[in-house]
Amino acid sequence: MHELPIDIRLHESRAAMDVSAARAIGDAVRDVLAGQDSANVVFAAAPSQAGTLTELLKLDDVDWSRVNAFHMDEYVGLPADHPAGFGNWLRRHFFDAKAFRSINLISPEGNADDVAAAYAKDLSARPIDLVCFGIGVNGHIAFNDPPVADFNDPMLVKRVTLDLVCRQQQVDDGCFATLEDVPAEALTLTIPALLKARRMIGVVPTAAKRDAVERALSGPITTECPASILRTHPNCSLFLEPESQPR
Repeated sequence: MHELPIDIRLHESRAAMDVSAARAIGDAVRDVLAGQDSANVVFAAAPSQAGTLTELLKLDDVDWSRVNAFHMDEYVGLPADHPAGFGNWLRRHFFDAKAFRSINLISPEGNADDVAAAYAKDLSARPIDLVCFGIGVNGHIAFNDPPVADFNDPMLVKRVTLDLVCRQQQVDDGCFATLEDVPAEALTLTIPALLKARRMIGVVPTAAKRDAVERALSGPITTECPASILRTHPNCSLFLEPESQPR
């Protein structure tokens, strides 16, 4: 597996990281729009991304009306209006504040396999230009946890069972009150779907992610740390703050 250098951006504070990452995302979107009519951008939904999205809203030189927005994962079985739903989270923190060309949400309701197939069809019709991602405590990207991550997955979107570490992270992040409240299943863009993007920008704060960052950057490339596959992408940047930086 051919490794490529990741562009690692170290910052003196979480606030500085968020500002810097937002500027990089804005630059990436403008670069795409300079060469084509619209941009297709996938956003992660998590408290770790909130500061960057807040800073992104302050940029007044990005034409969001030419951007088709997607997100990378969603729980299976939540009510459509549940506040912990990732689509709803992105609406509150970002999507509702801008006039996008289109906002394409994964539904938590309905037949999950049918929802996955329909979302994969949408992604196939509009190839991804930019993925804005985070890394989980267990090294996941999107909801590709170690037990279900597949670097050669033939699917673009699939139904997965969430592992215990991932579900506990949702409680620790304040998204759910108890572990029992966290859905056991989700839909996620697969790792090959994410790696198809022309550009990837990751924002990873907090000490809880430091071990995953270390393994992603310097451990073996393995599904035991799914984020390690980022070292094979030709245009990936990772934004870190002091608590998440490798020792």
